[in-house]
Amino acid sequence: MTHILQDPEDFAADALRGYCDIHARLVRPVRGGVLRSTETPDGKVALVIGGGSGHYPAFAGYVGPGLGDAAVAGDVFASPATELIAEISRKAHRGAGVLLAFGNYAGDVLNFGFAATRLRGDGIDVRVLAITDDIGSAPKGEEARRRGVAGDIPVLKIAGAAAEAGLGLDEVETVARRVNDRTRSFGVAFGGCTLAGAKEPLFVVPEGRMAIGLGLHGEAGIDETDIPPASELAVLLVDRLVDEAPAAPGTRAAVLLNGLGGTKQEELFVLWTHVAARLRHHGIEIVAPLVGEYATSLDMEGCSLTITWLDEELEQFWLAPCDSAGLRVGNTLPTRPAPPLPADDAARTTWPEASPASRSAGTFVAGTFMRLADMLQAAEDELGRIDALTGDGDHGMGMARGSRAAATAAQDAASHQAGAASVLAAAADAWADRAGGTSGAIWGLGLRSAANALDDGVAPTDEAIASAVTQAVEAVMTIGGARPGDKTLVDAFEPFARTLAAQVAGGASIAQAWSRAADAAKQAADDTADLLPRLGRARLHAARSKGHCDAGAVSFAMAARTAGETIE
Repeated sequence: MTHILQDPEDFAADALRGYCDIHARLVRPVRGGVLRSTETPDGKVALVIGGGSGHYPAFAGYVGPGLGDAAVAGDVFASPATELIAEISRKAHRGAGVLLAFGNYAGDVLNFGFAATRLRGDGIDVRVLAITDDIGSAPKGEEARRRGVAGDIPVLKIAGAAAEAGLGLDEVETVARRVNDRTRSFGVAFGGCTLAGAKEPLFVVPEGRMAIGLGLHGEAGIDETDIPPASELAVLLVDRLVDEAPAAPGTRAAVLLNGLGGTKQEELFVLWTHVAARLRHHGIEIVAPLVGEYATSLDMEGCSLTITWLDEELEQFWLAPCDSAGLRVGNTLPTRPAPPLPADDAARTTWPEASPASRSAGTFVAGTFMRLADMLQAAEDELGRIDALTGDGDHGMGMARGSRAAATAAQDAASHQAGAASVLAAAADAWADRAGGTSGAIWGLGLRSAANALDDGVAPTDEAIASAVTQAVEAVMTIGGARPGDKTLVDAFEPFARTLAAQVAGGASIAQAWSRAADAAKQAADDTADLLPRLGRARLHAARSKGHCDAGAVSFAMAARTAGETIE
């Protein structure tokens, strides 16, 4: 349990502030994360890493010479917002492009993916790598669906060394993808973690038992067994990974035995002796092993083992010097302080020129978000209850928090005479930033995509509204990867967009078309009770979701109905 805190909602931000003060030699704080405090040369590829907080030293602890140039930090176990990823990447960029690297979680995929789209719009060459090392989260043949766990560290270490050596963006990306393809992890837990301010852990393991195949976000394992002696645990971990070795792996490997936050180093040392013996039994030569806490899950009791099969180039980068709070290899690299950063912009008070008709529409949009926020605040407990049946129960809180932030931002933009597109864009960024998690990423992405399809110069026509909604759902499906039938928000969103477009094309007014589309979304949300989830952490526990509606689809249908009532 987390005992030392001021305000649970500020735990991640407070911890980051303290970390930056302690490690000012290596990092400096920026809004939403950290940058290197040491100078990096123009023409160097920028490695920008990140994810949710609660995993220290991942991710901010891996910023420094030879490693990351910047890290973006979300709330505990929640993806950082698109806007912050893009903002920090711009500050880290040195003219040679940016590699965004993160664990393969739905919210991170959405937010980093959409941030890359926005950065490319600024003329910055960006590559995106979702790390996929956890063999417990998807079977062979479905490697692209696997999570990123402690395998993040060898991938980031080697990619960072390649960038530090002066390789170009194409080469750095190639190296990073190769090390990801050659990295496998598997873990066990003896007890679940507890969020700051919570009284109960996210999951409980019975006394004398251990969960197998855990995740870093407090996910329970995929199996459970009695706790074995260290020698048998080593066989379980090593043999599962060896069975998953890549093609033509070679014999030399980087090995990481990782504690998850609540397991003593001495326990890891005991386990290591048996792990090392088992690896050698399989003919694996161990190269510069790491044993300790490198990717944690707050106070979770447990450990994971990671093997990265090396080739000559990867071994060179694995052994290359680096200097960070979480990992130091070789001699300290010579550095000098980075120049001061320009002051962050104050709160925005000017917006693109807008026509009177678009400003009027912007005021209407802002009022709609106020009604949405009131509705979702009232529905917070019910949405949380629905989510708890198949997930972690935080969906209602995230929707309430995100919609309230969106309403505030939209009202502020409208008060400064912003047009409809700008008001919607302000709401989108605020929703994503405040809600966090996958739902915040999806709503931020969808609303931003819709805003990008509109024009402040004119009031949106019925056809323009329908087209903006279509572009929004297409962006969510393209970047997030969800499709109808996956038991996600998309199951309600796609029929809503399709019905809206068809009704408008058939001559219905926007009020009529929206009402009929909202009915289609409600029916589709109800129908998700018959589906099994095929994406994200929910698919690992698919059976228990049968008979229960998806919380994201339900909340979308509720929001569509409320917006429709406002239009009427």
